[in-house]
Amino acid sequence: MTCEWELDCATGWHLRPATLPPSLEGGPTWTRAPLAAEAQQAAKVARIRFLGAYVAVAGRLEVAFRQGLRDLGYVEGRNLVIEYRGAEGKVERLPALAAELVALEVDVIVAPTTPAALAAKQATRTLPIVFAVSADPVGSGLVTSLARPGGNVTGLTNLSAELVGKRLELLKQAVPEVSRVAVLSQPGAPRRTHGTGHAEGSKRRGAGAGGAASVR
Repeated sequence: MTCEWELDCATGWHLRPATLPPSLEGGPTWTRAPLAAEAQQAAKVARIRFLGAYVAVAGRLEVAFRQGLRDLGYVEGRNLVIEYRGAEGKVERLPALAAELVALEVDVIVAPTTPAALAAKQATRTLPIVFAVSADPVGSGLVTSLARPGGNVTGLTNLSAELVGKRLELLKQAVPEVSRVAVLSQPGAPRRTHGTGHAEGSKRRGAGAGGAASVR
């Protein structure tokens, strides 16, 4: 209701209902502007699913991950929900866990390692998948190429397969008498990264002037 001030000689100033224009004589019309709180409630909540062979919510990787999101304005409990799935070191469980995450409401799947990312890719060809690091994303089948990943998967690589030859070359320079190098790899990891990639790298580089070292 609209009011206006009126001066009365006996009682002084007081408020009285204002005279409405003819178009509003039928009664006051009430309107309400949208509140800022309502606009905030309508804001989209990002839903991220985190899949890994090992997952520790208080681990260094997970803490750094959440801090990076906070730096971008995404805060858990406000505009972000993160759900974790860990295989407890059993990589054979990753496909089932990935399928479980895909069945949930999700905007993006984060997979810190190549096996987790591969399991997520097998579970969905449409949901975005981000891997933290992969030694050989092309050789493992995660992406088509580094320049044009294609599909629904993207992430970072340390170019491990391409650098193996250089590492062997440096090792040969540091220890000229070395003739055999042993390589430890995770069972089930992509062969090209941990096996063929090492051998190809040593052959290309020659492992230094003294000739190629045997890689096993």
